[in-house]
Amino acid sequence: MFITKLPNNYGSISKLSGKRRRPYVVRKSKEGGGFTIVGYAATREEGLELLAQFNRDPWDIDRAKLTLQQLYDLWTEKKAPKLGKANQDSLRAAFKHCSALLNRPYKEIKAFEMQDTIDGCGRGYSTQGAIKNLWNHLDKFALEMDIITRCYSDLLTSTAAPPTSRTVFTPGEVQTLWDHAGEPWVDTVLIFVYSGWRISELLALTPADVDLQAGTMKGGTKTKAGKNRIVPIHSRIRPMVERRMAEGGPQLICSKGKPISDQQYRRFWAELMDTLHMKHTPHECRHTFETRLDSAGANRKCIDLMMGHVSKDVGNRVYNHKTLEELKTAAQLFTLCVKLASVEKLLEEK
Repeated sequence: MFITKLPNNYGSISKLSGKRRRPYVVRKSKEGGGFTIVGYAATREEGLELLAQFNRDPWDIDRAKLTLQQLYDLWTEKKAPKLGKANQDSLRAAFKHCSALLNRPYKEIKAFEMQDTIDGCGRGYSTQGAIKNLWNHLDKFALEMDIITRCYSDLLTSTAAPPTSRTVFTPGEVQTLWDHAGEPWVDTVLIFVYSGWRISELLALTPADVDLQAGTMKGGTKTKAGKNRIVPIHSRIRPMVERRMAEGGPQLICSKGKPISDQQYRRFWAELMDTLHMKHTPHECRHTFETRLDSAGANRKCIDLMMGHVSKDVGNRVYNHKTLEELKTAAQLFTLCVKLASVEKLLEEK
């Protein structure tokens, strides 16, 4: 066993022998001698962080008595801030469905009781998935604090999401958009289709997020992989982006010089779809972007980077010059795919 020496009364980090997922044990010295275990960590650095957190703000480590409510409160303070706001809100709402177990010592809660909170919530797959996700977070935190020795959350199940009903824009519909490109708000649809942003992400972009010299936009929300990602400005929508930039508004997409909300934009969208005789949602622009690039044979890693998806091919998310050029090349394939699809349709009609 190797023990890392730290300042007196600070605590210690020791590496346990054998093959373990979290081989570093974090201990805190007690008054009068001896140690109490603060938790376990996968790396020495992670252990140092855990020990530093405990020294800054010690928490109750009488693990046998820690209830679900107490563990959740502690997790909310220590771990939740590292998650995105949307994820925090989802998990906070999920916790309401665990009310029957609030005063139970966490280490006594069994897998079937966790499963009951999912099966008995009376909600759909989204809420069920959020409850399952919450138990997973709490289990990992409890394991880290040495409250439990195994994660029952690994055994939980929830209703699967139904197959997507999203429909991509056809090549003819994309051409219709270009035929009406000068009409109000059509430019925003084309920017959506050629960049793959979520509606909230596009509306959040500011002029500072657009680098016309580099030909890129930077933004994104929701997930770690999706935040602060780089999306090339396709050559066909560049004039539209430049015109929006020239308006001088606080956001790239504004209405009368003021930012607009998702709800306001959806009203504009609904009117536009009626005018153009189309039936699509804003998110189907994102679906179209990914589908067309995939059909054109774009590099999967590049697609995932632009979409903000986690890719098995991504070793790191550093955008070096080569990667940026690959992203631009992949983005340009969208036009090629639409043209090929149009040709295929004409051949079928003949």
